Amino acid sequence: MYIYKVGIVGAGTMGAQIAEVVSYAGVPVVLADVNEVSAQRGIDAVRAIYQARVAKGKMNPEQLAEKMLLVSPSSGLDGLKDVDLVIEAVSEDAKLKTQIFHELDQICRRDTILASNTSALSISAFGAATTRPDKVLGLHFFNPAYAMRLVEVVPGLATAPQTLDDTVSFAESAGKLPIVVKECAGFLVNRVLMAYVNEAVRALAEGAATLQEIDHEMVAFGMPIGPLALLDAVGLDISFEVARILYRSYGPRMTPSPLLETMVKAGRLGIKSGHGFYDYVSGEERSQGQRLERLLQDVRTKTGLGTNLWSQSRLLLAMTNEAVTSLQEGVASAGDIDLAMVAGIGYPKDKGGPLHFADRLGIDQVLHELEDFAHTLGPRFWPAPMLRRMADAGFTGQGAGRGFFTY
Repeated sequence: MYIYKVGIVGAGTMGAQIAEVVSYAGVPVVLADVNEVSAQRGIDAVRAIYQARVAKGKMNPEQLAEKMLLVSPSSGLDGLKDVDLVIEAVSEDAKLKTQIFHELDQICRRDTILASNTSALSISAFGAATTRPDKVLGLHFFNPAYAMRLVEVVPGLATAPQTLDDTVSFAESAGKLPIVVKECAGFLVNRVLMAYVNEAVRALAEGAATLQEIDHEMVAFGMPIGPLALLDAVGLDISFEVARILYRSYGPRMTPSPLLETMVKAGRLGIKSGHGFYDYVSGEERSQGQRLERLLQDVRTKTGLGTNLWSQSRLLLAMTNEAVTSLQEGVASAGDIDLAMVAGIGYPKDKGGPLHFADRLGIDQVLHELEDFAHTLGPRFWPAPMLRRMADAGFTGQGAGRGFFTY
């Protein structure tokens, strides 16, 4: 089925960004929200994205006007009756999203595909709220959607192959890089990323390194932004909720750092609140910085966390181990896992992704270091069983000519 018209539910940041992506591809899009004011605010946000393109000389005002003609607002969901694809992009509230899918099922044509931009919630559960679970799937864009090429396409248990194929084709036609990911909590990128950023928060809470040292070393490795600065940008409240979702599915290895919850309760949510791991409000940096030190001390006192040695390998191997676990579970292929991490979080291209990183380091060395970390830092570093099988079989990576990839 060709997608001639798209509806988007939720005219917030992500909804507006996705609307820009769709309209930029030349496809009409209806941006729906609870009332006319909210929907129009989303339209204005789409225009602002295009205006930024004009300011950079990437398009002219006439082209902006042409693209905006493709975007229309809708107060409520009734304006989505004739669309071919709906992308739900409201806040990460399972009850709210489930209710929206139930309503869309009653309003939209029977052949309309219903997709969710959720980053971690159950696609199958949303499908179960409709009479067309075969037409329901995940279509997870990354922020900012107009700049990030990666899109995770996530079929639920009942999603029809044709629905998946049509959605992948649509994403490609919109200039995106779709990766089909098996449904699981956090899908692929977020679960692998959370292992990395959560370990960074743990290292800070222990006093193993300062936040500047942690972020500097990971940027020096090649990451576009340090893990703690990234959490500030995403929002610590959003990150903590994702961490809780992952913990409910994967257990102790995904236990959120106590510091993350403490930061959220203290209102240090990152850039949007003016204070997170860093301070973003001029004139208050010193006092807020002192407050962060108090929070750190409180966490260390309550949890009994002692100082462990700092190593960037803690973060990199936490990410690698989760990537291997995802591969074991068939979430995605080795090639797609590395491609997703490069395109989704900016893992350095020259290092290829966490599985290429493991091949270069040596699977036996990865196994050895993870075992050491499991002994000194805890069982969250217990090596994925696949690593031991590979090491025993001599599939030790680039030096042996074969590992996760063939050389």
